[in-house]
Amino acid sequence: MTILVTGGAGFIGSNFVLDWLADSGESVVNLDKLTYAGNLQNLASLTGDTRHVFVQGDIGDGVLLESLLAQHKPRAVVNFAAESHVDRSILGPGEFIQTNIVGTFNLLEAVRAYWGGLDADAKSAFRFLHVSTDEVYGSLSKTDPAFSETNRYEPNSPYSASKAASDHLVRAYHHTYGLPVLTTNCSNNYGPFHFPEKLIPLIIVNAQAGKPLPVYGDGQQIRDWLYVKDHCSAIRRVLEAGGLGETYNVGGWNEKPNLEIVHTVCALLDELRPRADGRPYKEQITYVTDRPGHDRRYAIDASRIERELGWTPAETFDTGIRKTVQWYLDNPDWVANVQSGGYRDWVSKQYGDSGDNTAEVASA
Repeated sequence: MTILVTGGAGFIGSNFVLDWLADSGESVVNLDKLTYAGNLQNLASLTGDTRHVFVQGDIGDGVLLESLLAQHKPRAVVNFAAESHVDRSILGPGEFIQTNIVGTFNLLEAVRAYWGGLDADAKSAFRFLHVSTDEVYGSLSKTDPAFSETNRYEPNSPYSASKAASDHLVRAYHHTYGLPVLTTNCSNNYGPFHFPEKLIPLIIVNAQAGKPLPVYGDGQQIRDWLYVKDHCSAIRRVLEAGGLGETYNVGGWNEKPNLEIVHTVCALLDELRPRADGRPYKEQITYVTDRPGHDRRYAIDASRIERELGWTPAETFDTGIRKTVQWYLDNPDWVANVQSGGYRDWVSKQYGDSGDNTAEVASA
């Protein structure tokens, strides 16, 4: 048996692939475009593992998708492929529209054609799981209840609007064509392999480099934080037992303002890797102009997935953030390669340049 994972060299996708192969004997075909945030070095530990087949390509490439589905005959598709950084979507929304909306449409079309040609048993067992975000629900006040699966969509950035559109397409393909879909909407992830443009890895990396620790506005924007490996376990559970056409919110029950997150990371660094001058890292905090349309609060009510599927996060924020900070301290070469862009050369150094961006790289 095989599953197809899209975006499996990104932050959440690579963690999912690693955990899947650690927990399962089932093979993974990993399709990733390898844009700036896709990093095959995340999957270096799988070198020589024949259960992992990497394919560099775009979910918008219908010919490639048709070929992969026909060749590998996956029993499920898990779609992580997305542009996901809000700031980048504000500066250049076009790529988000192409990947998150048009790309998802092309993926759905290819999967629908493949699924329609399966025999009755395989067709019944097949699943398409779409990984989305809590940002599609918009922003909450301090007193609003947390987002549930019945909240209406009110996206406020080009990123969240593009993800909302992709969610609607997935829903429509279930209701119109009967495609057996599942959707998860997660809160802010953190953990190993997080690209250091995002808050937590940015603070860890900048602190050690003696650089300012930028905090938007007053730093009181509230987010729910979910350790990435908990998110991966939730996806596995939804894939295993989720109701067809249903949506499951996945959160960590960890609502915290951004400034508290920064102070927590600084305190852990003071303990684990003190500054040479003995001064606290929090002295490097710098307040910067808030970004346009910055949502004030997100919060996930994850009670449905607990009630119906028995899933709860294994990590508290205290345990998860300590593991995360320690991982970055233990992996300076990974950080350096990301900062220098050297990770982009990793594929050619490891495997040679095939000259074909659709070529399969086995055991990547």
